[in-house]
Amino acid sequence: MFDENKHMTISMGPILVGLMLAFFISAPSAGMTTAKESADDMLSSLTLETSVALCGETVPVDNPQVVERFEKEMLLSLGDHSQVILWLKRTTRYFPYIEQELAENSLPDDIKYLAIAESALRMHAGSRKGAMGVWQLIPQTARKYGLVVDRNFDERRNLYLSTPAALAYLKDLYDRFGSWSLSLAAYNMGEDGLEGEILEQGITDYYRLYLPLETQRFIFRILAIKRIIEAPKKHGFFFSPSDYYALETFSSVQINGFTEIPLRLIADAAGTDFKTIKDFNPELRGHYLAAGTRMVNIPVDAKGGFQARLATGIEADNKQRNQRVYVVKKGDNLSGIAKKFDVPLAALLIWNRIGVNKVLHPGQRLVIFPGAGERKTGRKGIDGGFGG
Repeated sequence: MFDENKHMTISMGPILVGLMLAFFISAPSAGMTTAKESADDMLSSLTLETSVALCGETVPVDNPQVVERFEKEMLLSLGDHSQVILWLKRTTRYFPYIEQELAENSLPDDIKYLAIAESALRMHAGSRKGAMGVWQLIPQTARKYGLVVDRNFDERRNLYLSTPAALAYLKDLYDRFGSWSLSLAAYNMGEDGLEGEILEQGITDYYRLYLPLETQRFIFRILAIKRIIEAPKKHGFFFSPSDYYALETFSSVQINGFTEIPLRLIADAAGTDFKTIKDFNPELRGHYLAAGTRMVNIPVDAKGGFQARLATGIEADNKQRNQRVYVVKKGDNLSGIAKKFDVPLAALLIWNRIGVNKVLHPGQRLVIFPGAGERKTGRKGIDGGFGG
């Protein structure tokens, strides 16, 4: 699980101070908030109703240990004021799509809070265990549910591709365990590990199982997130509609490539920049779109005429590449070639899709676009270095 809070060793003293400051900062400007009022607000945020549910299942709040575990996660979450603000701001950008998918799959709406617990709704969130994306899927699970994870694509990073896979996985977990608390615990620690603990301990109640500490916290972290997101004002966060991030919108186009296509050409055809294409398509790795057929997201108003502009751009780029070929000579190395043509070594590697440790051989052909000096002088080559 990705956890931006990293509060495992924070003492309660700093947490209380942080929460008091948070309530002071976020209180309405009409009046000052005293330390006593902040403390009262903080304590009231911990008060649980007599009936609490997650994914339609009752949480046993009559158990003092359950209440204590919940209060800990509430305090830890509220203690990171800036993180909660980012949670809230991102919900309006991504929750509408997640909610739609949950409804279409007849799954509990509360599962959307799992995405915050796992990644804080960050596309590129990663973990030491190799999990990635909003849903923090490991490569094996992602591939099992139809996602591509290779050197060209990591579809775990794309919310619109990874959400159906994550929900299919959750459905299978529910079919296996028969409760959402156990299914979410299995999502966190792995289904085989959870089943092993259930068999050994003879307990099928999440709230009574002894599990890895992270998993013991996990359901309560989701409960805390749900409580804060559903009633931000009650917890000291006063937002106006303009404070939230806008819903993400884009158009999708099909690109058919016989060879790799530089993303900069796709950006040019879409009338935008490289960063926008990468942001709209976070699953794309590197600087090129791999050969084949692929749906790519572009700005909404760029779809008309896109294919024609892209075809023109590819043709011009291929022509320029054919005119910018350098034939490697004996004794050449990448650093020396980059210096000779006044181009960054990093750019030389990108243009030729090679690594810095690539061994060059005489006769090998490299594409080299104009460097800073050449652009200033307008010279086509340096020392007659380009050739067929």
